Amino acid sequence: MTNTLRVSNQPGTAHHAPSRRAPSATAQQTPTPRAPTWLGALRALLNRAAQPITAAAVAITIAAATPQHARADGPAEYPYSVVATTGMVADIVKQVVGDKANVQALMGQGVDPHLYKPTRGDVAAILQADVVFYSGLMLEGRMTDTFVKAARRGKPVYPVTELVDESFLLEPKGFAGHWDPHVWMDVQAWSRCVQAVAVAVAQFDPSHAEHYQANAAAYRRQLETLDAYAKRAIASIPQEQRVLVTAHDAFNYFARAYNIQVLGIQGISTESEAGLADIRKLVDFIVQTKVKAVFVESSVSDKNVKALIEGAKHSEHNVTIGGELFSDAMGPADSYEGTYIGMIDHNVTTITRALGGEAPPQGMQGKLKANHP
Repeated sequence: MTNTLRVSNQPGTAHHAPSRRAPSATAQQTPTPRAPTWLGALRALLNRAAQPITAAAVAITIAAATPQHARADGPAEYPYSVVATTGMVADIVKQVVGDKANVQALMGQGVDPHLYKPTRGDVAAILQADVVFYSGLMLEGRMTDTFVKAARRGKPVYPVTELVDESFLLEPKGFAGHWDPHVWMDVQAWSRCVQAVAVAVAQFDPSHAEHYQANAAAYRRQLETLDAYAKRAIASIPQEQRVLVTAHDAFNYFARAYNIQVLGIQGISTESEAGLADIRKLVDFIVQTKVKAVFVESSVSDKNVKALIEGAKHSEHNVTIGGELFSDAMGPADSYEGTYIGMIDHNVTTITRALGGEAPPQGMQGKLKANHP
């Protein structure tokens, strides 16, 4: 239920992470029972209609498909190839590996990972890569069989959320059996994911372990600065206005980390559709609490947010779009907003200024596009 693969003690060996409903397994402990074939195990899992498919259940399938012995002598050549699923994952991997690897992100600007199905080209890229990283916690649920294929062929496949403690994870109401996967919205949590990347690539390429750890430590110091800026900026919003209304429930970890109330029209996954009752309930809340701005997301349709604005208008309360936030995808490639730090800086600055707080128009580092009123 927590992750789909665990960072293993040997590259190419996949294990499932601890779960409340699945036994823990590592290379030194009791191994996960082997399925007769990965395809048969996956089919059996999908056919269990009476039970929800959880990350831990999928993890067992992938672990069973993974060879128990894999190359441990590092890459055959440099730079080696890394494939990552989302831009947020790719960016932290780039920060850690530096010039030792070429990192390819499968999902670009505006792409929704909840709904993403890998193309033939994506599958080929994963199978040809030296190392594969993904976010985990069922964020990329439609890519499970591709991860299984890669693990079956001995590829090291790692979830970056490996080192996020289970006690930290949120399981919002209505999603029993599934963790909220949007942990990157809490900078301190994503910093732990940076460390997980460093551990993973050091296992794959032990001769450069110190290089990876040094890069990770330097980047984590930058994240400390970002986290402090987020706390300071959000705290400047008047308490009665510190309400964030967004297109879907991607900001729960942000809410907890930075002390702001968050309401999403859709659920954790954008696969869940918001009903009229949900929208009416939010409209009533917006009108009663005098919310001044709501926010659209770059990877989610804005139709429901516009419905909120229209509903509030009919109740004689004017609410505006406070800006576009990056939730499940970062900004344009080769831009500041197309980095993890730039993504969070943009979100924090946009939210703060729209809700009456104090933040520089061009953000923490003066690098944001000058489009923040």
